[in-house]
Amino acid sequence: MEWYTLGHMITRIRIGQKASTPGFSRTVIRRPDGLFWVGGIWAGQVVQLRDFLFSDIWTIYEDEDTKQWLAFRDLYERKEQEMIVNQFEDLRD
Repeated sequence: MEWYTLGHMITRIRIGQKASTPGFSRTVIRRPDGLFWVGGIWAGQVVQLRDFLFSDIWTIYEDEDTKQWLAFRDLYERKEQEMIVNQFEDLRD
């Protein structure tokens, strides 16, 4: 199992994956429209980066709830990559 700081987790989590802190006290899922809380009082709300999150460590995983996003992931990641390449090429010109 790999552990990530908040910044690293955000760069590594893929569409349909979840990330949790030790003991699952905080769990998020990356959906195509953003990073959302899973469970707790913030369930379903967009994650806002606040001070308490910066000191957490996270692990990334997939489970039964995340399988619905797998088919969409490849398409989304190709589009995301294309947008990055286009942006880079525009800046080079």
